[in-house]
Amino acid sequence: MTRAQVIGGSFGSLLARQKDGRRLELGELLVCDGMLLQVNELLYGSQISQQNLEMVSGMALEEGADVSLISPELRAYTLARLRLLLGLDGRAPKELPGFMSVCRDVTASDLGFLVKPATPLLVGKLRSGSRVIDLPLYVDGAKAFAHHILITATTGRGKSNLLSCMLWDATGKDYCGVLVLDPHDEYYGRVGVGLRSHPSGVVYYTAQDVPPGGRTLRISLDSLRPWHFNGVAWWSEPQQEALSAYYRMYGSQWVTGILLRDTPQGFQEGTVEVLKRRMMGVLDVDVAQGGLVCRGVFDSSRGETTVRDIVSELESGKTVIVDTSPFGGQQELLIGSMVSWELLHRYQGYKRTGELAGKPVISIVLEEAPRVLGKDVLERGSNVFSTIAREGRKFKIGLLAVTQMPSLIPRTILANMNTKIILGMEMKPERDALIDSAAQDLSSDERAIASLSVGEAIVSSTFTRFAVPVKADDYRDVVAREEKDVQVRRGYMGVGS
Repeated sequence: MTRAQVIGGSFGSLLARQKDGRRLELGELLVCDGMLLQVNELLYGSQISQQNLEMVSGMALEEGADVSLISPELRAYTLARLRLLLGLDGRAPKELPGFMSVCRDVTASDLGFLVKPATPLLVGKLRSGSRVIDLPLYVDGAKAFAHHILITATTGRGKSNLLSCMLWDATGKDYCGVLVLDPHDEYYGRVGVGLRSHPSGVVYYTAQDVPPGGRTLRISLDSLRPWHFNGVAWWSEPQQEALSAYYRMYGSQWVTGILLRDTPQGFQEGTVEVLKRRMMGVLDVDVAQGGLVCRGVFDSSRGETTVRDIVSELESGKTVIVDTSPFGGQQELLIGSMVSWELLHRYQGYKRTGELAGKPVISIVLEEAPRVLGKDVLERGSNVFSTIAREGRKFKIGLLAVTQMPSLIPRTILANMNTKIILGMEMKPERDALIDSAAQDLSSDERAIASLSVGEAIVSSTFTRFAVPVKADDYRDVVAREEKDVQVRRGYMGVGS
């Protein structure tokens, strides 16, 4: 169907006239002369001078005159600025489409170059403006996870729904394991749909009301190390020295040493008392009758292998959900820090021994990512998450960061997140931060980003040929389709439903 005709412009910004009655939208994809184009701007055009248009408008508005244009479909029209994306052969274009060539709707058959990779991660369906094309969009999951993914949007634009769909698709794939640090306990599905319904199953750790098949989250105090607190708690220089001294003196029981033993020689009593008080607050433990009273996730007698077990499950390609909703922010981040340090240490060892190639890529989901990757946080010192952001791809470990405030993350880290999934973003500073660090040139997409509806996104990735417009599936529909497929398969195999 003819939608427009190219009438001018330049290689970077073509100008086309819209066919009357065939309204174009921002972000719409068109095909013209064997090339794929995208609408970036819409504006009015007319064969009548602006002065005469103003006069005609004044007569109609002020005097109620019955005025009309002669041949309005010819003399007043809409113009569109178009950007060249790719040739239909998948190669970058190096020439203009023919002058006065017509533009038509894109179809799934035009996009044969969007092939499904060997390690696919489904993001959604291709979108042309607000029209959804029945063509699933996949990125290379192994590469995208290792090189970090950012999901960003204003509140209410569908971040959680998109992440749920991606987690559902990644679960059960042998090329990846995913660690979900869940501060709202929303992804497992205690109430409503969730990953617990996935046919491949997920591993779920929680400290409260453990459901059938779930695992109790308890972590031994002896599993803690001083560096686990980097980015979680801030210590003065004397306090840091005291931490190191206790770790040298007591080894794995250094936390118990701080809480129950005498002050080491050379340290002031006040320094150790403050350290002890802060440690008790972070770990939710108390001292009574010469022993420890553990009220939360950290325990003096249980959970010796929890962190190692979680890492082993990730290494076997599982999706592991850790319910951190009952804990304060520091406890939640400390748990994530412990698992991430153990994972990084283990995978660094595999790289030294030459075993890394046979291991799955691991992605760590960080909700509200600026809590550990924010500029103000990293100004006070690096942590394991910033280390992974800079170096994790060498060891097949990546971050999947979720935030509505990407501007709070340093540009060096944003630039390292090589796949950005951008949903609706109304705040200009946030759009600017994304545009400045995107894999493709999004400078002409600012209006399109601001106008995205719920579930609509732009995927900018070093692993896609262009910044691809997509529409995320509804997570409830994804789960319902899977459950229906399972029932059909069971019925076909004769095992009932």
